[in-house]
Amino acid sequence: MVRFDGIKSYYDFRQVTSDQLKTDAQKLIDDCKAVYDSVAKVEAVSFSSVIQPLLNVDADSAHRGVALQLPGMVATDKSLRDASSDAEKMLEEFEVEMSMRKDVFDNILAFSKSDEAKTLSPEMKRYVEKQVNDGMRNGLHLDEAKRDEIKAVKKRISELGVEFNKNLNEDTTFILLDQSELSGVPDDLVGSFEKDEESGKLKVTMKYPHFFPVTRKCNNPETRLRVEKTYQTRCMEENTKILEEIVTLRQKQAELLSYENHAAYIQEVRMAKDPGTVKQFLNDLGAKMLPLWKEEQDVMMRMKEEEAKELGFEFDGKLNFWDFRYYMTMVEEKQYAVDQEKLKEYFPMEVVTAGMMDIYQRILGLKFTRLEGGEVWHDEVEMWQVDDVETKETIGYFYLDLYPRDGKYGHACMMQLQPACLDKEGQRQKSVVVMLCNFAKSTKDKPSLLDHREVETYFHEFGHVMHGICSQTETSRFFGTHVERDFVEAPSQMLENWVWKEESLRLMSKHYKDGTPLPKEMLDKLVASKNANAGGFNLRQVFLATFDQRLHTLKGAPNTAELIKDTYKEIVGIDTIPGTNFAAIFGHLVGYDAQYYGYLWSEVYSQDMFQSRFDKEGVLNLKTGLDYRNMILRPGGSKDGMDLLKDFLGREPNNAAFLKSKGLSA
Repeated sequence: MVRFDGIKSYYDFRQVTSDQLKTDAQKLIDDCKAVYDSVAKVEAVSFSSVIQPLLNVDADSAHRGVALQLPGMVATDKSLRDASSDAEKMLEEFEVEMSMRKDVFDNILAFSKSDEAKTLSPEMKRYVEKQVNDGMRNGLHLDEAKRDEIKAVKKRISELGVEFNKNLNEDTTFILLDQSELSGVPDDLVGSFEKDEESGKLKVTMKYPHFFPVTRKCNNPETRLRVEKTYQTRCMEENTKILEEIVTLRQKQAELLSYENHAAYIQEVRMAKDPGTVKQFLNDLGAKMLPLWKEEQDVMMRMKEEEAKELGFEFDGKLNFWDFRYYMTMVEEKQYAVDQEKLKEYFPMEVVTAGMMDIYQRILGLKFTRLEGGEVWHDEVEMWQVDDVETKETIGYFYLDLYPRDGKYGHACMMQLQPACLDKEGQRQKSVVVMLCNFAKSTKDKPSLLDHREVETYFHEFGHVMHGICSQTETSRFFGTHVERDFVEAPSQMLENWVWKEESLRLMSKHYKDGTPLPKEMLDKLVASKNANAGGFNLRQVFLATFDQRLHTLKGAPNTAELIKDTYKEIVGIDTIPGTNFAAIFGHLVGYDAQYYGYLWSEVYSQDMFQSRFDKEGVLNLKTGLDYRNMILRPGGSKDGMDLLKDFLGREPNNAAFLKSKGLSA
């Protein structure tokens, strides 16, 4: 195995043991505690005695901490995943402990008032200000009894969050179905399902490559109901209890800190600033989307009635929860003549990857080189080097882990393994990033083929990778995606637009058999379908964000199943499936709490950036791309999101482009 220059050590999963993970977690805790203890004891408060040691320990623990967390998300060995989860609990509990160090906070506060603090660079001033603000938000200005109570609450929330995520990651739920129950599902997918030896039935898992195609394509409503209900009840018993305890504790913490509710506490440091602004935003958007959704529902109902006659099932006169994805897909195929299965044949993984990388390299002035023989945690993982085209400097590395495995993190995400901030010697580290996805694997007959939604997901997540690669800051605190949480999706959402433009689509599509280009007619229909189901899709986003907001502005004990049922019915107008609770599998509620609105909120800015610059100046325009790299990606969170936008746009952002992208007028 080769170790490439600039990548600090992480674990070779072929050799590491569970005990080593736990030992290393304790060593990291001991090392960090020694630094905090030394900062607390200084007599002469200065940058070098208080702030620099904290900057150093931040950068060091950022890398070592995520190296301990990664096995829990990607290791094939369950004992390693369990040990990683235990290590994560230890580290999060320790982090809570350190965040409540009043002795350290007092010295940071004292430094912030010194003359030396006035001479710092803008980013360092920001760092000190944020550290002081964090201390206040942790209640370090309160009496000891309240501080101890807050600390206990934070530790319990952290512990429960790790458990919630672990339950989802470890879930292996499946159902057994006869082939006859899967009518409408593509033959190649049905052929890939594992056969149960005892019953001879097919094993359909709740992983994305099974769940989404079955719920989108199976024309048997009973099967769709079974699959949806199974999916919606995963981890329900244990995670409902965990989530409701977390929500109660969050409210308790907010009250101890004199906030009205958890949403107010969270949004104070976001672009939105307060729950009232978020509520208004969601209500306004929901009201605009409702007429669109009503029109879409009428079309879907006509399709359902026709299909009932054709296939011989009873027409119940309503759109059910398990009909939603299926008829959305049918609208795309019939209204816009977009055959998703035929379209997939033009998006083989290798072609999409090569095209996507070509586009990102062109617009950001980068060069990607695949490396062989590097240390990876699984044979399917690819490793890539990133160089700056102009300077020829290697600025970082990224790993692609694209396919599902038992025990692997089940969604799509980017993790920053090593931030390109300054180390303790003042030298810039190389950026190292990993992208985890769960696309369908190749079969003996076909390569891995992506549907267009997956191509969009791929582009989005790779946008986060580029944020992690292109950012260059002084501190790890402001590196890469460490921007306001309701801005963090904007840079990646902006890049989703490339999968809807002919010029860029041509670069990432080719038939897997003969390499023929995507036919013009098919491409035009795909582009025309961009706003198909815009009402239903965006109302579902409004529902999820509204549920999240209501959950975190509640007074009293939460009943998540009732709240999700009532909110869905109110906003989307459809009943949820009795006996289910989507909240128990809604992973964003842990770590993205009171912030789900950020997806829609940041899309406002993403569309403004795209339409105002790239759409006008060219989707492959290097000058525009370099402005984007330098003004949006490079600064990370070292400036407010609003200031980054104003730098790039040359004006205050507005929502006109966002509404236009949804087919609406301002």
